[in-house]
Amino acid sequence: MIRGNDPILLTPGPLTTSLATKQAMLRDWGSWDAAFNRITASLCRDLVDIVGGGDEFACVPLQGSGTFAVEAAIGNVVPRAGKVLVPNNGAYCARILKICKVLGRAAVELPVPEDQPATGALIAAALDADPSITHVAQVHCETGAGVLNDLAGIAQACAARGTGLIIDAMSSFGALPIDVTRTPFDALVAASGKCLEGAPGMGFVILRKRVLDACAGNAHSLAMDLHDQYVYMQKTTQWRFTPPTHVVAALRAAVDQFKDEGGQPARLARYTDNCRALIDGMRALGFRTYLPDAVQAPIIVTFHAPADPAYQFKPFYEAARDRGYILYPGKLTQLETFRVGCIGAVDANEMRNVVGAVAQVLADLGWSARPAGADSRRAA
Repeated sequence: MIRGNDPILLTPGPLTTSLATKQAMLRDWGSWDAAFNRITASLCRDLVDIVGGGDEFACVPLQGSGTFAVEAAIGNVVPRAGKVLVPNNGAYCARILKICKVLGRAAVELPVPEDQPATGALIAAALDADPSITHVAQVHCETGAGVLNDLAGIAQACAARGTGLIIDAMSSFGALPIDVTRTPFDALVAASGKCLEGAPGMGFVILRKRVLDACAGNAHSLAMDLHDQYVYMQKTTQWRFTPPTHVVAALRAAVDQFKDEGGQPARLARYTDNCRALIDGMRALGFRTYLPDAVQAPIIVTFHAPADPAYQFKPFYEAARDRGYILYPGKLTQLETFRVGCIGAVDANEMRNVVGAVAQVLADLGWSARPAGADSRRAA
């Protein structure tokens, strides 16, 4: 993988991009330029193809981060009289609950432990207990801890009851398998700067066209009106408002590389190798993973902080950064943790280099990761 002089971003996004993706941002585009608008149209077709959507689905791009697109999906797909079930096992599930509150959409929280996945059985029971629920908003990979939720089972539970499903696939789209024939959904939300390995700044929502048609008049915001954005793009080929031109061009280059690599199966295989190399190496140093292997997604790994009483995240972060690697703080409320991403334009060899850098950091700071008398390995 190409590194150059930039630090490696071991985060769930933004993340390290390839040289070809960076180079795609060196050209300026006019927002009315027919060539630029063809890029947007081709991207939307390819993004729908990744989930096997076909002509029954449309992709609506939006300016902004992934959270902008999540908010747009909730505010458009869920009518004002709707009611949303939100399984909550992490920070990004909690963010959806906050979005519902701000938008005035009734929401029901289904608490799930942070180290356990939401399952189809849990969602089925919750839906059966409250028939007034119209939609489920489900985070696929909850990167607060790194847990992989049972999306296929949840989708089937929703489909069997006629409940709409909105998937936050921000940290899974392009890497983990999602196919509308096996995982039916009303809307799926993702973004440019995650597993597609583009630059951050563009979100998108993939919707069934009949669901998109029903969104007319639901939007809480002019800028986030998915139906209006889609209709305008179909009529003019243009974005309604100033598009993130460089981000779109970078995503076009990134998706071309995604296809050349072998698409979702190849991307998953590389990230899985990355995750395995990282976990094996860090466990050898004495670190403990927060999640058992059975529910660990190959996207980002949460590690318990070193047991050394001198440990503080800031000097640990700074020492790793000085060696060329950007780590991420933990998102758990009850435990001291940190996170290391496995995604981006990096491979397993780079992850082994990460482990080597962490070993050097521990030695330089005089810390030990291994708890006294404890087994550092956690079984699957």
